[in-house]
Amino acid sequence: METHTISCAVDTHVLTITLDRQERLNAYNAEMFAELTAAFDMADADPDIRAVIVTGAGRAFCAGADMVEGGTATFDFCDPDDKEKELAWRDDAGRLSLRIYRSLKPVIAAINGPAIGVGITMTLPMDIRLIADNARICFPFAQRGIVPEAASSWFLPRIVGISTAIEWCATGRMLSAQSAHSAGLVRSIHSTDELLPAARDLAGEIAASSPACVTLSRRMLWDGLTTPEPEMAHALESRTIYHLGQAPDAAEGVTSFFEKRPPVFSSQVPKDLPPFWQELL
Repeated sequence: METHTISCAVDTHVLTITLDRQERLNAYNAEMFAELTAAFDMADADPDIRAVIVTGAGRAFCAGADMVEGGTATFDFCDPDDKEKELAWRDDAGRLSLRIYRSLKPVIAAINGPAIGVGITMTLPMDIRLIADNARICFPFAQRGIVPEAASSWFLPRIVGISTAIEWCATGRMLSAQSAHSAGLVRSIHSTDELLPAARDLAGEIAASSPACVTLSRRMLWDGLTTPEPEMAHALESRTIYHLGQAPDAAEGVTSFFEKRPPVFSSQVPKDLPPFWQELL
């Protein structure tokens, strides 16, 4: 996969995607959107990949949207004579967030430096966020004359609560790693040198679990945020356990427990997902 704005490397079942426009502090543009989308498509299709890490090259994670076009054009997508376009248009950052949300593999953000605007909102559909102690984050939209994007109005309040989300978006305040951690946005704070190793250790733990069960658990937990009744979750869990109980990973999980050894799971994603799940993903 040839890329110009990111780099990709696979090691021991873990794909590391590195945002790599260092001359622009890894600022987000249309090419990065296309390449990130393709990278997640590749991860989903490759059964050898069991987890994904996203980080940045150099001193930034992502400085936000590349505003090289200046004040009059950066966010001007409007055609006043085309009402159909107004109703159909969707921002690329939101399309990326939804692609990450639909990932079959769990995603870890290793926020190694400043993450501004889309630089932080793209991490919200990622499952776990780690941050460097010197990193800063910012939701600057109201300071740029726009509103939150990348479906962050859905994700952010679910992660940090509605009051904190409104405060962060209404003020556009620059936030420290400690503030992000205190609000529950990030799992842990690390020195710059320890950040990526910590993310890889976590990804390795995930990769050692049953790939099919990780994928299904991830989807169940995300969908559970909006499932109106616990009975619906119970029905889906029961149907899934009914199918997985007949699969080799279940036998291996129990056998390895009694033999007091680490399990060696053989399921592959997406091939070994229960048939009815293909309709739900």
